[in-house]
Amino acid sequence: MSDAALPFLGGRAGAAASPRAPLLPMRARGLTLRRGGVAVVDRIDLDLGLRGCTAILGPNGAGKSLLLRLLHGLEPPEAGAVTWNGAPASREVTARQALVFQTPVLLRRSVGANLDFVLRARRRDRGLRAALLDRVGLGDKADRPARLLSGGEKQRLALARALATGPDVLFLDEPTASLDPGSVLMIERIVREEAERGTRLVIVTHDVAQARRLADDVVFLHRGRVIEHAPTDTFFAAPAAEAARDFLAGRIVL
Repeated sequence: MSDAALPFLGGRAGAAASPRAPLLPMRARGLTLRRGGVAVVDRIDLDLGLRGCTAILGPNGAGKSLLLRLLHGLEPPEAGAVTWNGAPASREVTARQALVFQTPVLLRRSVGANLDFVLRARRRDRGLRAALLDRVGLGDKADRPARLLSGGEKQRLALARALATGPDVLFLDEPTASLDPGSVLMIERIVREEAERGTRLVIVTHDVAQARRLADDVVFLHRGRVIEHAPTDTFFAAPAAEAARDFLAGRIVL
């Protein structure tokens, strides 16, 4: 389906009538978070540009999900700061972002009612419900209890709820881990569409092939630090960091 044929669901739908200040670029400086006296996120500096999809890669325990939570404002850093277009994070800033967790938490109500809740809370047109459900392949399941969905369907519903907020920035934490191939393909298609529409995507993934397919640039974390940040083609062709080379070769990275 062409981009022109898709229903617009992003946060920029009302931009012509009521322009908002740009949210990006984002700058993180010195982000630090400790657990049990250990720096699990260690003095991270990171810049995100206006457009595209950034993949965050690294071995287990590298701090990928924690970094995502810090960038989104769910966790306060012990040191350092995140700014959006030069301004500190605020409730207004985080309201223009959405995060999809690896394990979705859904309301104990129908599929459609899960979306209605978000649309009502954000004062968005409830007529978007049908387009959102169709887009994630759940158009025929609006009346089904959300708890009866399969794992892949639950994750797709979680993605639809995130899109219902009309985000300028969409964070995704391992959104396709352990999902069926059909759900993986659908989620990746939506990620590409959103990036093309101007939504800024940041995705944590353990799937190297997925990062190749989706990302414009790759951030590689090791022991809580960014040890490489490069365009996707550059990163996969010739990673500069030894830990990144070992990771891509399938060797254990400690």
